[in-house]
Amino acid sequence: MRDTDHVREIDRVLRGQTTGRDGVVSESWRRCVETYGMDPSRPSPAHIVTEAELRAHREQSERLIAIARSGLDSLFRQVAGQNYVLLLADAKGVTVDFFGDRRFEDDLRTAGLYMGSDWSENRAGTCGVGSCIVTGEAITIHQTDHFDLHHTPLSCTAAPIFDTSGNLSAVLDLSLLRSPQPKASQNLAMNLVCSSARRVEMANLMAMTRRDWVLRFSASPEFLEVDPEAAIALDDSGRVIGLTHAAQQVLGSQSGSLLGRRLDQVMELSVDDLPELMRGRPTEERVIRLHDGRALFGHAIAPQTARVPRQTGIALPGGLSSIAGPDPAMQALLTRAAKLARTQIPLLLSGETGTGKHRLARAIHMCETDARPFIQLDCARADPAAIDAMLPSAGTPGTLFMQGVDDLSPAGQAAILRLLTDAKLRVIASVRDDLSAMTRSGAFRGDLFFRIAGATLSVPPLRLRQDFDWLLDRLLRQRNPDGLRLTPAARSELKARSWPGNLRELGNTLDVAVSLAEGADIDITDLPDPVLVETRADDAECLESLLDACGWNMAQTARRLGVNRSTILRRVQRLGLTPPQ
Repeated sequence: MRDTDHVREIDRVLRGQTTGRDGVVSESWRRCVETYGMDPSRPSPAHIVTEAELRAHREQSERLIAIARSGLDSLFRQVAGQNYVLLLADAKGVTVDFFGDRRFEDDLRTAGLYMGSDWSENRAGTCGVGSCIVTGEAITIHQTDHFDLHHTPLSCTAAPIFDTSGNLSAVLDLSLLRSPQPKASQNLAMNLVCSSARRVEMANLMAMTRRDWVLRFSASPEFLEVDPEAAIALDDSGRVIGLTHAAQQVLGSQSGSLLGRRLDQVMELSVDDLPELMRGRPTEERVIRLHDGRALFGHAIAPQTARVPRQTGIALPGGLSSIAGPDPAMQALLTRAAKLARTQIPLLLSGETGTGKHRLARAIHMCETDARPFIQLDCARADPAAIDAMLPSAGTPGTLFMQGVDDLSPAGQAAILRLLTDAKLRVIASVRDDLSAMTRSGAFRGDLFFRIAGATLSVPPLRLRQDFDWLLDRLLRQRNPDGLRLTPAARSELKARSWPGNLRELGNTLDVAVSLAEGADIDITDLPDPVLVETRADDAECLESLLDACGWNMAQTARRLGVNRSTILRRVQRLGLTPPQ
């Protein structure tokens, strides 16, 4: 383009006549002329920052450079034979990493395709990096699209890289010193930088959220685990705490950022469902439904380390890490479950109704890294014919979870025994009653009992758990789109109940309370009455455990048991119980 052509172009831009030039480029030219007072008829050399300035920019981008380095190296190897140059610029437009053919180092430095070059729009005018920073979108600035005459031989294709909060953190640019004339020749370059930017964002999210759940998703199952399209990170209550830019585009709405929103507000899924989307199921079965009717395929990755201090110091794998808070009994149980999960020993999960045995079984299954099926059998509803129909699948490795095995009829027990003969399935069974007592009395077959009870894990009832506050806050956050809080009176009331229905009853109670609450608080008047009041004053089982769970608060213990405080004091004195030191 001759100097006179540039003058005419300036005139067209200032008049708003953008014919022959796309709107983004024309708007960029307008900014360069009006805001920065630039003159494209006067070519300017590339601006290279000082070594001290470059060092400061690189230090600020050090973590991102380290995360992106291997991916960018791989991308450069794909295009190295075609004379491309790959630049990683920070959010201010300064090149902080560079991949190019050192044989053309002088030419690249002169053109600004070099470490330390400043490609911000106010320095370089309309260019790939600068326009990408301003628009937040991938763009190709091809030859005469550039504002400055010095850059018109170049073709620059740039894609933005966003951090986990959705803010622009860098720009990935793939440039040619000299390219074919048609702008369409850079379509492949556009695909490459967009794909690489997406992968850098994904790697950054994974590195930043090792202690959180990550849900990755894709429109098709084939590349779900190896190259997913987008991802979000979630805290243990199911709120979005990090995301890739593609996730905002796929799941976002006119209401703004996804950050802070609950998972079930975006899709028909809660944080408790995430273990079902781990590698234990085939990818084509991991379907997630959005509220607008769309379907995606999901891959959940569990926190790599525990969220709460554990006496054992062992990081729990898979979904085991998000089942309990700071409760010594539960942490010991989960540590034992983690060790047993690595074996094929049949497990018997015992506990009252609603204590979370199903979720524990699923979490144990998900500790297995192979994609094996999780087969669930509701023993209360299963007839012998239905059990016999499962025989063909028994030869496939996987987990058979028998829910409520104490509900099996004699015929059902015989059918289960046939199913397990020579089966390759790992067996996990749950039970509410004392199965060993049933076996001794003849109500349950002994040969079946010893097939399914290799090791027993007893899940404590909610009234004995010392992480009640942790569970309460977690369940409330899952059900609470408006950030409602419990008043001290309401929290005290909930902590004083005996909870015969355990976690299931607590969840139902909070559902009612959230629906009835007015204002910003859930008060005691918003709580429904207990559906079943149990008195356990004479239970020898667990007065000491209950006192531990209540922090040795005699009044709270008495309220849970439905007795007077003086009754608790007398029993403590008679049994010689003393609080822990």
